[in-house]
Amino acid sequence: MKSNKILSVREQIADVLRSDIISGELEPNTKLNEQQLAERFGTSRGPIRDVLIKLTKEGLLVSKDNVGSSVSSPLTPELQKLSIDIRRKIEEHAVKQLENNISEADLARMDGIIDRMQEHFDKEEFTDLTKTDIEFHKYFVGLAGGEDLTNLWYPVVLRMRMNYQRIRNSQTLVDEHRHIVDALRKNDLKLAISSIRKNIK
Repeated sequence: MKSNKILSVREQIADVLRSDIISGELEPNTKLNEQQLAERFGTSRGPIRDVLIKLTKEGLLVSKDNVGSSVSSPLTPELQKLSIDIRRKIEEHAVKQLENNISEADLARMDGIIDRMQEHFDKEEFTDLTKTDIEFHKYFVGLAGGEDLTNLWYPVVLRMRMNYQRIRNSQTLVDEHRHIVDALRKNDLKLAISSIRKNIK
C-alpha cells in the first residue's frame, strides 16, 4: 500500500513540473534544486530525484554530473521539423494498425478526451488543453502499439510541446482531433493519415 502511495506522489509531482515546463513558467535552462522542490512538494529528496530522472528521460530536462538538472532548451527549427516528421511517421503507423481494429468503446473514449479539450479551450486553460491534446494522441498510439510504440513517441511529443503557441490561436485545433476520430470510425485510412498530417505541425 505504501509503495502505491509513493508512486502516486511521484506522478503528481511529475505532472505539476511537466505543466510548469510546457506552460513556460519554468523557462528553458532553469536549474532545478532538489531541496527546494522537496520543500515545495512537502516530500523528501528521494522522490524528487526519481521525478527528475523521469523528466530527463522524457526530454524535458537535461542532467549533467556535478551540475544537476535544468529545463531543456526549445528545439532548433531544424530539429523541430525533424521531430514533426518522426511524430507523423509514428502516428501514421498507429492509424494503419487501427484500421478495422478499433472498438466503439475506444472511439467513445477518444470523443470524451476531445470534449475535455473543448472545455479547456473554452476556459482558456491552455496548459491543460496541451496536456489533454497529448493524452488523445497517447491513447491511440498506445492502442496501436502498446508500451513500445508509446515510449518511442512520448519524448518526441513532449519536446515539441515546450512553449507551444499554436494552441492559443484557433478552434481548428480541437476540430482536427474530431476529424481523426471520424476517419477512424469510418475505417478511412487515407482520411485518417491526412487528418494526422494536418494536425501535426
